[in-house]
Amino acid sequence: MKVIFAGTPEFAAVALAALHQAGFDLPLVLTQPDRPAGRGMQLQPSPVKQLAQQYGIPVAQPVSLKTDGKYPEIAAHAQALLRDTPHDVMVVAAYGLILPASVLQIPRLGCINIHASLLPRWRGAAPIHRAIEAGDTQTGITLMQMDEGLDTGAMIAMASEAIAPDETTASLHDRLAALGGRMIVEALTRLAQGADLNLTPQPSEGVSYAAKISKQEAVLDFRQPAAVLERRIRAFHPFPGAVAQIGDVALKVSAARLSTARGEAGEVLAADASGVTVACGEGALIFTEMQKPGGKRLAAAPFLQGFPIAAGQRFQIIA
Repeated sequence: MKVIFAGTPEFAAVALAALHQAGFDLPLVLTQPDRPAGRGMQLQPSPVKQLAQQYGIPVAQPVSLKTDGKYPEIAAHAQALLRDTPHDVMVVAAYGLILPASVLQIPRLGCINIHASLLPRWRGAAPIHRAIEAGDTQTGITLMQMDEGLDTGAMIAMASEAIAPDETTASLHDRLAALGGRMIVEALTRLAQGADLNLTPQPSEGVSYAAKISKQEAVLDFRQPAAVLERRIRAFHPFPGAVAQIGDVALKVSAARLSTARGEAGEVLAADASGVTVACGEGALIFTEMQKPGGKRLAAAPFLQGFPIAAGQRFQIIA
């Protein structure tokens, strides 16, 4: 079976590796254009491109696939490449570009998406982050036959994964990526053997949307309950990172635990080797891992040695 793969970040690279290791014929990989990254803002290839090049798979990086969009010539060339590349199915994982109907119709067996949620919950761009932020106890992977809607296609397979009380997006991401890789290999193996996809329409109830994370959301509003902010810190680790502003310095908070201490929202109640206790709208948070701009992520004790914080100081309340 010939499989064109479309994906960009590490989540997708795990699936690409699983397909390659399972022996599927991969004639082409689509991924987003190289982006500037790092302190020097040099152009960096995506994790999927790096892996495809390692495997010797041809790579295409169109900025768009929509012929009626901003880049019609580029999109038309990309669509022609897809039509001219013999394949049976396209597998899509966190690609980041919209696939119009004209692309969805090219593969003989359609386009299969690896989505990191139990659809229809958390359709959209950031399902892992939003599941943790919302306090969900279960999530998972859904394999879906793609249609023109936003993650609305019929389901092929689903598997759940528990969300631990101390789960971060980093830890959950890795487990879901591995699960997605196993599931797509199993599904395509059955498909290659002549089995049907057994499509199941998504339920009409229980729909929620996982909007892309904005930088503004990352700033902690200490008027909110501590439990809400603790989930957000875990959900936004490692990216974009939860931010707490003290004076003119924006600190990233990588880990925190709940406290029953009380005070005015944003007030530092204690600061010692065990952490920095900050009052919230309900309860308090103890910051146990922090990072100052340009610095490394550190546990509370070494962090406070280089950036002293004392009881009575205040973190800013962002309006």
